[in-house]
This record gives sequence, C-alpha cells and structure tokens, in this order.
Amino acid sequence: MSNKSTNLRRLTPSMPWLLAFESAARNLSFTLAAKELSLTQSVISRHIQSLEDLLEVQLFNRNGKQLQLNEAGAMYMREVSSGLQRIRNASQNLNTYKSTATSINLACLPTFAAKWLMPRLADFYVKHPNILVHIHAKVRQFNMELEGIDSAISGGGRAWPGMTSYPLVKGYLVPVISPTLHESIPFNIPSDAGLHTLLQVSTRPDDWFQWFSVHDLSTTNIRLGPQFEMTSHVLQAAIAGIGIALVPSCLVEDELADGSLIIPFSPSKVDALKYDYSLHITPHQDQSPTVSALREWLLEMSTQ
Repeated sequence: MSNKSTNLRRLTPSMPWLLAFESAARNLSFTLAAKELSLTQSVISRHIQSLEDLLEVQLFNRNGKQLQLNEAGAMYMREVSSGLQRIRNASQNLNTYKSTATSINLACLPTFAAKWLMPRLADFYVKHPNILVHIHAKVRQFNMELEGIDSAISGGGRAWPGMTSYPLVKGYLVPVISPTLHESIPFNIPSDAGLHTLLQVSTRPDDWFQWFSVHDLSTTNIRLGPQFEMTSHVLQAAIAGIGIALVPSCLVEDELADGSLIIPFSPSKVDALKYDYSLHITPHQDQSPTVSALREWLLEMSTQ
C-alpha cells in the first residue's frame, strides 16, 4: 500500500468507530454508548481500540470503571462531534428537500440578470407561484456543487464540464458609443476604433483583439482602456463618454432605445462576434420538477 493510501486511511476512520467514540466521549461510558447505539459494550470497546490503533493516539484515560477524555481525546471529540452533526444536518435537509423542494438557486451574470432576466421573471411567478428563484450574482465560472447552486446562466458559449447545458439567448458583441463622444471623435467605420479608448470587461480581455481581427485591423496601436468586472459598469462608462464599449447586443437594448448609446454603423453578422448565453444544470438536478420548470420557462422566454 502506498504512503498516500495509508495516510488517507488514517485520516478517514470508519463511521462505526467514530460513532462509538463520539457516544462514549459524550456519555463518558462504554455501557451507555452501547445502549445508545444498540451494540454490546465489548463492540464499543473494540471500535474505540481500533480507532486509537489507527490514529496511534490514546483518546481516553481509563481508571478502573471511570472513563475520562484526555487532552487529545477532547480535541478530537470537538472536531468529530461537529463533523457528525453537519452530516446529520445535511441528511435532514436532504429529506426536507425531497418532500418540500420549492426553491431554486440560480447563479447568473449580474448585468444579464438585471437587464434580461428580471424584466421577465414576473411571468415565471405567475405561472409557478409556489417556486422561489434565489438569484446569486457570479461573474466567473465556479464549482456549482460546492456552492449549492442548482443552475447557472453564463455567457460566451464556454462549456461547463460535468454540467448539462442548454443554449439560451443568441446574440452578438456590438460596438457602442455615446452620441456626444461620437460627435467629437467620429466612429463611422471599424478602423475609427483605433482613435478611441477601448473599455474592457475584465472577464473577457480578448474581445477587442478578436473584434479588430475579424475586421482585418492591426492591433499595434490599440488603445486599451480601463477594465470593469461588470458589463453594467462598462455601459455606464460608455454613456459617460470615457470610451467605446463592445457589449452583448441583448444587454444594450434600453440604452439604444433611449439614445444614451448608439451603434455608429451596422456590423454585418458575418463580421460580428457571436456571444451566446447558456443555461447549465447539475446532472442530478436536471430532472427535478422545480428546476425543470425554470429550465422550460427560460427556454420559452429565449424564443420570444
């Protein structure tokens, strides 16, 4: 057996040993522990002896019939007791979830949530009044299982390994500029981008380089401007005239409608950069009635 395997075994004692230890440490009695766990006293004694042999540490002081935790045992008891309680709580929560699951934890890019999802979400509650959707803002890929997230909406078409994914909203990255900035420094053709400060989204640092590439423009004198973590901040910076922005088309509809930003020329779809949004669901949640309801509603909304 390798040293790694030996260490893993030492660090993960069997559950019967831990249960015997926790009960005996709490009751300070092998007899009471045996009664509590419906075992014999000799079995409790053997489990604890096996645990001590595995850890190579004595956990109790035995003075005749009196049982006491020593310093090492007291420290181990605190950690084991906490760990066992967390397992019991998780099991209880799971049983509750199975019978009364009426909420969904959905992670979403904050600007997409604010500008696309929220205006439509009231329709979901009309159709599913007993399901709550808890929105968690996330701008980068993360471990959904570890963070307790049932589903997530991401942009850019990146694959999420191990997740079941569905295409959601199709779109393009479009250049936008404030009318005031456009008047002072025109942006009439793609090459005019080289005259402007280029606002960036920190999670998409290559967007402008790709845009220059598809328009056969040199990036030698590209003027990269400040980075922003959220697209909404990039939009505000563009409205303020700090520079020009390259943003997903579905996120700039309000600004184009009220005239605070304009698309200075009409990029052809051949030259435009695709930017799609996708829904990702953990495999064990994909057939959940609540998650399925949200998935079907999102897919329906994406076609309207």
